[in-house]
Amino acid sequence: MELNLVQKITVFALPVVFAITLHEAAHGYAALRFGDRTAKMLGRISVNPLRHIDPVGTLLVPLLTIALGGILFGWAKPVPVDFRALRHPKRDMMWVAAAGPAANIAMALFWAMMIKVSMLLQGSAYAQPLALMGMAGITINAVLAVLNLLPIPPLDGGRIAVSLLPERQAYWLARIEPYGFFILIGLLATGLLSLIIGPFIEGIEVALLRLIDLVP
Repeated sequence: MELNLVQKITVFALPVVFAITLHEAAHGYAALRFGDRTAKMLGRISVNPLRHIDPVGTLLVPLLTIALGGILFGWAKPVPVDFRALRHPKRDMMWVAAAGPAANIAMALFWAMMIKVSMLLQGSAYAQPLALMGMAGITINAVLAVLNLLPIPPLDGGRIAVSLLPERQAYWLARIEPYGFFILIGLLATGLLSLIIGPFIEGIEVALLRLIDLVP
């Protein structure tokens, strides 16, 4: 089914907002569990999207990518984490960073279940909208999980790599952080980003659709 722009925005709006919001809230919750109360004190461990929305990253950029096609891209206001306050900073950084992509995988599974529910509602006016929203939810969460796991600081994958690498290698990788966003934009502009993360995104989508018996 080919959707027009308004229909695409309607279908993607809720999955996009909560994918980005819960990703950030998961970071804050993990940081709290490992000893840093910064996000809690600032009210960022919340499922209220208004606490996390960045007007450009959460609204404008996703709208543009939906309209223009390509990889759905976006971000929320980063949850502040004081890694020095973690009980074991280098080790715990990995778990705090991994919490965001893990939340996205969990949400992708939730949206797969919503597609399954839509199959039980066949004939209902809610069946097709729920199925379309479910597919959108799987896609955006798969994109965010895989994208954030790229080993480029300050992405979550970069922080995980810094946590796992020996001190010397971790130091040199961490020095890339001020340039990480520009590296990402360069990969996006050249089309390399799609080539790198596309197969992983497709793998997650197929695995979830197999789970609900939509593909063999």
